[in-house]
Amino acid sequence: MDIESGVLEQVPPTDKNYLNGMWGKLAAEILMQSWDTALDDFNRLKEFIDSNTKELNDNVPFGSQLVTLQQRTWLIHWSLFVFFNHPKGQDLIIETFLFSQQYLNAIQTICPHILRYLTTAVITNKQRPSVMKELVKVIQQESYQYRDPITEFVECLYVNFDFDGAQKKLRECEQVLANDFFLVSCLDSFIENARLVIFETFCCIHQCLSIKMLAEKLNMTPEVAEKWIVNLIRNARLDAKIDSQLGHVVMGTKKLSPYQQLIEKTKVLSLRAQLLTTNVEKKASANHPERVPYWGTPDF
Repeated sequence: MDIESGVLEQVPPTDKNYLNGMWGKLAAEILMQSWDTALDDFNRLKEFIDSNTKELNDNVPFGSQLVTLQQRTWLIHWSLFVFFNHPKGQDLIIETFLFSQQYLNAIQTICPHILRYLTTAVITNKQRPSVMKELVKVIQQESYQYRDPITEFVECLYVNFDFDGAQKKLRECEQVLANDFFLVSCLDSFIENARLVIFETFCCIHQCLSIKMLAEKLNMTPEVAEKWIVNLIRNARLDAKIDSQLGHVVMGTKKLSPYQQLIEKTKVLSLRAQLLTTNVEKKASANHPERVPYWGTPDF
């Protein structure tokens, strides 16, 4: 245990400076780029904000819900430093922003621009197929007040099935990511996965594809596109074969087994069950204040 943590643990949670101390500790760990410790501090601060609304609002001339919303909004923004530097950041940002209703409500109410970072995390995440449907719903709900090339890319592809529009937005996304402090490190991964998303969606509609046409959709030369598709087939990420003479990709007819379909449909259930368990524990703690709260880091 470091000195700062020891000092903070000596201060009771009811102390008026306790919350400021937690914020200062998180800021210090971010500045020192101690991402594991910063994640621990983030989780402690999140737990404190979610379960200690009354303490937050004593002697504050605002309604408790407003102050709690403000605290969550600040935490959402500060968490970007942690999520885009920690190895588990992509999973954590999806869990915190998309599947935690309190924080999703804060994003929709105060800071819809955070959808840019959530969308990037989903596209570059391995669990993309199981969470994309939830993301699309949120993007559609908030499209009236926030849009940028990254969210519009998803909308073009999954709502309008506009592949030409998606191709145009992908070029714009490249410029957005290259000039965003948090997303610039995700640029190559985003472009690679965005091309894969376009290709997968296109393959769901067509049985035989022209490599030249695919290259145009993916912003590649035909030669690079053919090598890229060959690598997908070689790595078993694509059930297809290439007809080099005709310059076509012929999709396989293999369908997902019922077992695989069940797995795809239930991937998010464990995450939702974990969130439900956390909410039940919070309500139980509220009903039994004599219980000592647990400040440890949850297992992911």
